[in-house]
Amino acid sequence: MSSLTLFTFVIGYFLLLLTVAWYTSRGSNNESFFIGNKKSNWMLVAFGMIGTSLSGVTFVSVPGGVGSGNFFYFQIVLGYLLGYIVIAFVLLPLYYKLNLTSIYKYLEQRFGVNAHKVGATFFILSRVVGATARLYLVINILQIFILNQLGIPFIATTFVVLLMIIFYTFEGGVKTIIYTDTLQTIGMLLGLVTCIFAIIKGLDTDFAGALTMLNQKGYTQIFNTDVKSSSFFMKHILGGMFIAIAMTGLDQEMMQKNISVKNLRDSQKNMMSFTAVLMVVNFLFLFLGGILYLYANKINLNVPPDDLFPTIALSSQFVGGIGILFIIALISALFPSVDGAITSLTSCFCIDILAINKTDQTEINKKRTRRLVHIGFAVLFFLMVLIFKAINDKLIIDFILKFAGITYGPLLGLFAFGILTKRNLNNKLIWTICIIAPILAMGIDLLSSPEWYEKKLGTTLGMASISDKIFSGYKIGNELILINGLITYIGLLIISNKTKNSIKV
Repeated sequence: MSSLTLFTFVIGYFLLLLTVAWYTSRGSNNESFFIGNKKSNWMLVAFGMIGTSLSGVTFVSVPGGVGSGNFFYFQIVLGYLLGYIVIAFVLLPLYYKLNLTSIYKYLEQRFGVNAHKVGATFFILSRVVGATARLYLVINILQIFILNQLGIPFIATTFVVLLMIIFYTFEGGVKTIIYTDTLQTIGMLLGLVTCIFAIIKGLDTDFAGALTMLNQKGYTQIFNTDVKSSSFFMKHILGGMFIAIAMTGLDQEMMQKNISVKNLRDSQKNMMSFTAVLMVVNFLFLFLGGILYLYANKINLNVPPDDLFPTIALSSQFVGGIGILFIIALISALFPSVDGAITSLTSCFCIDILAINKTDQTEINKKRTRRLVHIGFAVLFFLMVLIFKAINDKLIIDFILKFAGITYGPLLGLFAFGILTKRNLNNKLIWTICIIAPILAMGIDLLSSPEWYEKKLGTTLGMASISDKIFSGYKIGNELILINGLITYIGLLIISNKTKNSIKV
């Protein structure tokens, strides 16, 4: 199938999104942009969150990672299950009780304005880098497999994609995203299932036969029992649990959708339904990764992990509908992770940093400010994608999880300290603790795995012997976020006092 035909389907898909956005954003205001007027349907939120949680990174990097990591990623997914239970029955009741628009407002009520600013700043930092890394990955695939053949440069592709996202999120915000995410999740899952059936057919077998072949290759191994390995099952499960708590429960983008549901009970139903479906979908992505490698071996294909899925799906063996469905599924995975990020960053910056809800501005002036911030973040995304293009990083999910462990640690420590203790903090020292903690955590991680940093930096740090002496081969994995949060918690304990809690939690 020609690149022009595939590009035509991309444009048609975008026009469909614009139509949905126009319909759902009629009569919108700041409240509908920020929290959907608290009238979102919990079933739509749950289904749409699947697309947001998975993103283009999951769509490409999780299948690509099976070749070297088997089904070890599912250990993290099991950790997610534990984390989502904590979110549903600990964090959501707190957010609804305080009637929050921004979840970081809790930190101000609990500890003061500095804690509020710290929480919002670390969210903004983490979400900007994480979302733009995901955006770069998908745009780069579209560029390599479609747009280069049409003579369209990478910079133009990035600009147009972000312009598309601005168009359909500019007015409706969360109110619109709830519906567009649902549409995009349908597109992504349809593409996933169709591609699985197509690859199985290409292997001349059925589902059971493919599973047997995967078992014979060892791809279906879920639990890694090597204690020193970075993917040891306890590290992955604990890391996954705290990644879920931090990247969903303490993340304004994800919680903005949850608290847009009209009551706590429905929001909890949303979270647990989303969890059940997400586990099944992640398993399907791993299964897809395994059969992709089987098929690659069959046709003697050797490409980088992140290029495996698009190379096979868009190859001449799968011309026609499969290529179209792959592209639709890919951009369906792209848009939910980016539109929600820009919207939540706009909300966070307006409410937590600019505090426009506390000013005497008219509704028109607040809307003008919100629109300027929205465009500003789109420009920032554009620049960050160009930076990722210059870096040209591969298997980007590894980088995202590492960066999340560094930036979400202070959020984890702050919220844990607020919920688990009745102590107050020295407001002047909160920033100090929350800056030192990630630096210390990153230093510990560097000592544990200097080769990871050497690979990313493209230089030899000469720390291998020091690492062996201190850690004896132990590699820190996804438990980095827990280490970071624990350092933050201890630091906050040092600067705390026994003054009565400012609010009841």
